[in-house]
Amino acid sequence: MKNISILGSTGSIGTQALDVIRNSNEYNVVGISANRNVDLLEKQALEFKPKIVCLADKEKAKILKERLNNKNINVLAGMEGMIELAKEETTDILLTSVVGMIGLRPTLAAIKSKKTIALANKETLVTAGSIVMQRAKENDVDIIPVDSEHSAIFQSLRSGRPNEVKKLILTASGGPFLNKEKKHLKTVTPKDALKHPNWDMGSKISIDSATLMNKGLEVIEAKWLFDMSIDKIDVVVHPQSIIHSMVEFIDGNIIAQLGNSDMRIPIQYALTHPKRLKNNLKSLDLLEIGKLTFKSPDYNTFPCLNLALNSIKEGGTMPAVLNAANELAVEYFLNHKINFMDIPILIEKVLNIHKNINKPTIDDIIESDKWARSIIKSKLV
Repeated sequence: MKNISILGSTGSIGTQALDVIRNSNEYNVVGISANRNVDLLEKQALEFKPKIVCLADKEKAKILKERLNNKNINVLAGMEGMIELAKEETTDILLTSVVGMIGLRPTLAAIKSKKTIALANKETLVTAGSIVMQRAKENDVDIIPVDSEHSAIFQSLRSGRPNEVKKLILTASGGPFLNKEKKHLKTVTPKDALKHPNWDMGSKISIDSATLMNKGLEVIEAKWLFDMSIDKIDVVVHPQSIIHSMVEFIDGNIIAQLGNSDMRIPIQYALTHPKRLKNNLKSLDLLEIGKLTFKSPDYNTFPCLNLALNSIKEGGTMPAVLNAANELAVEYFLNHKINFMDIPILIEKVLNIHKNINKPTIDDIIESDKWARSIIKSKLV
């Protein structure tokens, strides 16, 4: 039996991970954390009886501590609590499914403690990929991708050797505004942008999918996860979201991973790797799907994709600034402070004035993140 801890257990990935665990006798939950959702975290704690729970919001943590009094569960709070949870000595696998750069420091702590990382927090690699992967190598730690696209590549790469890979092909659904022109996007609302055609995701990732920033962040993540140069990573729009990504090898073979749009499938694989376990999830019916189509991304209508690609080509602290600016821009859009088409404009303005640090430390990355947020807040609030 594997001991699992989850950072972000009340979010989309976290709740689905607990669903996987709930329907298997292979796992034991030893730690769970959330940002502010005290009610759901309490419910999860009472069901799974972990050793540790943590709330990023310290005031909410006080409430939870009172509710879980005499339950023999250690209630932690804040970043310090998340780091302690990540290092919990009996944990075999840490699933990092928090959204945003908040996952970076706990993930690094878990790597230092030699925990296997099931990674669903893409910002960790977007902002500090070089450092994270180097520390994983030094500590002989496996980082298993949870995102459907990276899980697909991870599985497809098993068909060949690293020097036999020609390129990676990431698929994108195109989001809710596929085939829309720029002029039609000026008046879209957060409610419109949250209507992803295929996936059930959290609000931040749903907006990133609508702008195609999500795919740009995934390209950056793929670069670090698979040690691949950017010019060997392609993006194709695949509206059906059945092929989750592909690997082309030097002999002309393309290996693809197919499956239904159900995040429990890649979550389970990340937790069971290298084994596969039977489950009760719906099988893919190709006859029901009928056809699979592909097209090039519309870089003009969705400039966020290019902003992401340019930031990783420049390297240094630029991806961290991109990520921070995007997080805040998405938050402002969801709160009706800016329009949908203002998101890439705002991000680009911040990138243009940032003084890049070519070989950043973790402190440089964290400071660049803070700088980007302060710049946006000073201009808009």
